[in-house]
Amino acid sequence: MKFQGISGNFAEANADALAIPIFRGDKATDKDIKPLDKLTGGQIADIFAAEELKGESGDIATLRFRGKKGPGRLILIGAGERKDYDAPAVGRFAGTAARAVGKLKVKSLALMPRAKGDQSVALQNAVQGVVTSQFELHKYRTKDKNEPKLSTVQLAADGLKPAEVKIAIGRGTAIGESMNFTRDLANEPPNILTPSEMARRAQAMAAEVGLKCDILDEAKMIKLGMGSLMSVSIGSTQPAKLITLRYTPAKSTGKDGELLALVGKGITFDTGGISLKPGDGMEAMKYDMSGGATVLGTMRAIALLKPTIPVIGVVAAVENMPDGGASRPSDVVTAMNGKTIEILNTDAEGRLILADAVAWAEKQGATRIVDMATLTGAVIVALGGENTGIMGNDQALVDAIIDCGKKTGEGFWQLPVGKEYSKMIKSDIADVKNIGPRGKAGTIIGAVFIQEFVDKAKWAHLDIAGTAWADSARPFQAKGPTAVAVRSLVELVERSQ
Repeated sequence: MKFQGISGNFAEANADALAIPIFRGDKATDKDIKPLDKLTGGQIADIFAAEELKGESGDIATLRFRGKKGPGRLILIGAGERKDYDAPAVGRFAGTAARAVGKLKVKSLALMPRAKGDQSVALQNAVQGVVTSQFELHKYRTKDKNEPKLSTVQLAADGLKPAEVKIAIGRGTAIGESMNFTRDLANEPPNILTPSEMARRAQAMAAEVGLKCDILDEAKMIKLGMGSLMSVSIGSTQPAKLITLRYTPAKSTGKDGELLALVGKGITFDTGGISLKPGDGMEAMKYDMSGGATVLGTMRAIALLKPTIPVIGVVAAVENMPDGGASRPSDVVTAMNGKTIEILNTDAEGRLILADAVAWAEKQGATRIVDMATLTGAVIVALGGENTGIMGNDQALVDAIIDCGKKTGEGFWQLPVGKEYSKMIKSDIADVKNIGPRGKAGTIIGAVFIQEFVDKAKWAHLDIAGTAWADSARPFQAKGPTAVAVRSLVELVERSQ
């Protein structure tokens, strides 16, 4: 897909269709709308008068232009309140428009976002919105794939220099394509995306964008004492892999000794192990590697955007299966940092692999660690699909991630951690146990367990179980994996320069 920045009269844009946002309270006589209403023969005024489109978010109306020049169609996209129309909303508008023309014979689209503020940021978000709108779930269909038809998208670039347009388009494309890379990984069937295949794809991506990639096999992990991680893998015929990606800038502006690590849970399929999950809905457990996919996608974007601080990404790729050698409830294992763990539930496995993964990241020199995982069903009960749960041992780091989310349109909601919660995982026969009291603070218990394996690093934990995938399509996005947190983590890295 080719993106172009244009200025001037959008009604004469050389495109098959033109899309603009419509806000609540807009009138056909408004400055941006009046010339378009004239070219449609007053159709916009008629629609407003009939209240067929009130500007509600996601509303769509398609009209025909009557002029000989310019686009053949005009697409009106409801965008809600004008005051709420920020940069992420521009991305949602662009994505909605790009998906709306998917059923039409449209190869080129012009977007008139009507954005206020920094036009380069608006342009970047519009590009990212278009790119992510084109992702679909039907990779393995043999027909009726409805492949995207758009080949050219023209976007408003008023007041921007050619170099600024190029940078904004490049950034939007890099982030959008990295989000789609994340979503493609999460969408893969578990018989295809095994831990070994996840490691292979990480290596291929790293070679493509210029990251260094190291893979630890099970023999090396056993030698390093990663008994917590290996206790999850032991029931599967698929060997575990610990993936480490390294981004090193050509010239670093970071403080000496400072290193940010992104750590992801990569359970490529989760049966629950001996603590077997119910069969109903188990197919969704192919998404249990979404935290790992987020790390890989974020590292891809970082490599393309080239920030000036070093970053590492760590993904524990493991399959959780029940066989004759699988871990049993009441087993005791020893993690890499020497702590012993009483396993009371083998379906609380994500925290077991993250225990060794965060310890490994700190051993690599990480001074700040952000881990992400589809960790608990409890976070879905608490926050639904609107916000990611966030906890940590450093308030400044937690606040920074929350603020990054506000800028990128991703919601994070902080839950507490503390000594009283940590007491809930004290074991009678080992240092800690991997679950707490039934029905109490499940999301927090998962976090404080991981915290036991962080030594001196500043740490934040993202529970993305409710936000990693969408159960239904949105006007701007297909159902399925969402690539949540990629944008916020990229923003965090760039703010840290």
